[in-house]
Amino acid sequence: MVRLLGLNIQDDLKVDFALTSVYGIGWSRAERLLKECKIESSKRIKDLSEEDFKKIINFVEENYQVEGDLREKQADNIKRLKDIGSYRGLRHSRSLPLRGQRTRSNARTKRGKRKTVGALKKEEWAKVGQPNAPESTNK
Repeated sequence: MVRLLGLNIQDDLKVDFALTSVYGIGWSRAERLLKECKIESSKRIKDLSEEDFKKIINFVEENYQVEGDLREKQADNIKRLKDIGSYRGLRHSRSLPLRGQRTRSNARTKRGKRKTVGALKKEEWAKVGQPNAPESTNK
């Protein structure tokens, strides 16, 4: 295990894949980073030298916000939107989609599991045992 940018990374992973485990670095950034540092993307983490690790860490610290700093910045941006009362801020506070997606039939990830609202059958009322359950009209 190697500690890189505050994360423990397995030795047997390829460098480009291992970099994507850092929050804020995706595939394209990992490729660009390795190209700038002149490191082959096919190398494994265990094959990198200390000098290569230093190159990667210095490049990331100079050019990108990653991990805690990036999460903090995003949280501050969302808090700012909520404080000023913007539409996006309201959508964030209500846990609804922000960018115009429909919510009537989709958005299950944001809205959670479906809950049945409305009429229940007599058998279901009997199972629930509610005092306001409709009585049968067959007397």
